[in-house]
Amino acid sequence: MLPSYAVPTPLEYFAALVQSDDEFALFEAAASIAQDEYPALDVQQLLSDMDQLQARLQRRLGPDMAGLQRLHTLNQFFFTDLGFGGNVNHYYDAENSYLNAVLRTRRGIPITLGLLWMELAQSAGLQVRGVAFPGHFMVKALLPPGQVLMDPFTGQSLSREELSERLEPYQRSLGLTENDVPLAFHLQAATPREIIARLLRNLKEVHQAQQDWQRLIAVQDRLVVLLPQVWSEWRDRGLAHAECGHAAQALADLEMYLAHTDGLDAAAVHARIHTLRRTPS
Repeated sequence: MLPSYAVPTPLEYFAALVQSDDEFALFEAAASIAQDEYPALDVQQLLSDMDQLQARLQRRLGPDMAGLQRLHTLNQFFFTDLGFGGNVNHYYDAENSYLNAVLRTRRGIPITLGLLWMELAQSAGLQVRGVAFPGHFMVKALLPPGQVLMDPFTGQSLSREELSERLEPYQRSLGLTENDVPLAFHLQAATPREIIARLLRNLKEVHQAQQDWQRLIAVQDRLVVLLPQVWSEWRDRGLAHAECGHAAQALADLEMYLAHTDGLDAAAVHARIHTLRRTPS
């Protein structure tokens, strides 16, 4: 009799993909997030679909093609031939955070478009990185003449002056100038873990705005797995559980938060715990 193996849950599958920083499966982890919304999603089929796009791109690349020409060929293929671009009309739709949906509709937000673009770029022999620019995810290609910064939402290459202009409102809102925090600080490559955290937090904002607590809990489950020592994510999961009437889960998460931090909101969290303990189960 053949041994039986338990099929991992979507959360267990995600946990395995993000467990090690050295073997972090960035694209596959990003793709797997959609399993919360699409339980029947075959992530391996999605990876196979990307393999086919990579093969199409590689047929356009000559063996002696220089890096800048490879970049131009990639951008022509991605933005013009395949028609990927920003979802201007429905920017805050949760679908924009699911790679399977973005592959189908060719519309997304900067981070999902950037993830697809980077996956294709790597197969084209380009060194590329994600950039956690404030308010707008960017990508960059590392070429012999220097780095090229791009907005994956539009396909536009951005000069230092244009990047400074985009950064200025963010710095002004914090009372900072470029002398306080230089532009180069905001152009550093993001780690795979930071990219997945940013993708999940985009979804988190969408679900919080819609008060969709069940979907928010699913996102928080992934954030706690991804960032187990970022205690505010435990707090936020606990608060979402409380909104759903899950008192036991809420108490466990909120008490975990208070056990590891004495944040400014500690009194409010203590009050919420007190209320939960008094609520009939």
